[in-house]
Amino acid sequence: MEYFMEAMRRYTDFSGRTRRKNFWMFILFYAIFYVICAVIDGVIGTAPIVTTLFSLAMLIPSISIAARRLHDTGRSGWWQLIALIPLIGGIVLLVFYVLDSHQGENDYGPNPKEFAAEPASV
Repeated sequence: MEYFMEAMRRYTDFSGRTRRKNFWMFILFYAIFYVICAVIDGVIGTAPIVTTLFSLAMLIPSISIAARRLHDTGRSGWWQLIALIPLIGGIVLLVFYVLDSHQGENDYGPNPKEFAAEPASV
């Protein structure tokens, strides 16, 4: 849940980098909350109202964390638009999301893996 809340706090931050673990944990909690919303829709009989509101509320945070994940692989956040190409675009984007971090510092900032591995200085 910590990863999800971090993504929500940084929902307007389209700069920097996000580790693979942070991204996929956000996706996991997004899916869990979406299923809960779908169940609520089914129980109270409002069809897609709650799930639609949830999806709209999560649109900007989802785009921003995906952009930061692409930055971590050394790509621009604009690569998300490749998903508009049917089938192939989604597959290419999925491959980009599962790739390991770009080693060292890139145009988008320092590697968050290396930053987390450094001991805290007093």
